[in-house]
Amino acid sequence: MAKVLYSASISLDGFLAGPGGDMSWLTPYLGPNPQVSELIPRIGSLLVGRRTFDGDDPHKGGEGEGKAFGGGWEGPQYVVTHRLPDHDLPGITFVDDFGSALLQAKDAAGDKYVNVLGATMGRQCLETNQLDEIFVCIVPVLLGDGIPFYPHLSPIKLQRLSQTEAAPGTNLWFKVL
Repeated sequence: MAKVLYSASISLDGFLAGPGGDMSWLTPYLGPNPQVSELIPRIGSLLVGRRTFDGDDPHKGGEGEGKAFGGGWEGPQYVVTHRLPDHDLPGITFVDDFGSALLQAKDAAGDKYVNVLGATMGRQCLETNQLDEIFVCIVPVLLGDGIPFYPHLSPIKLQRLSQTEAAPGTNLWFKVL
């Protein structure tokens, strides 16, 4: 059965993206991360918020632009949105209901992870008790403003599964209790 994993690179002060969804801050820090490389083949599907899907790409201008994990992963993506597009995109399913999208993503993932992308999706997974694990790459930069990793949360207990150093930052992996 699929597990639901929220993964992201965040600034030390807890932002996923800068003001207006700017992801250019992350570009200088992209590079080999062994734990991410080990995670990618364990992902069976993506659950993505529309703002993240339409958002800025830290791989902009490179060959990985517009591709999940900079082109390191391919597979089914489920985008939660109330603005359904006029045309289909290969491998991408637009769904106007969070619960339905999550069920479809879990089914598609099989015994692998549903990887959650976007602050709103991560929060909805937590609020509905559907999130199993959280993986963050903490990047050594302070943004000061932007889109927070988890805004306005009540306390949630976590169990650390691992902590590794990877240039340029620190990886933390947690189980949601």
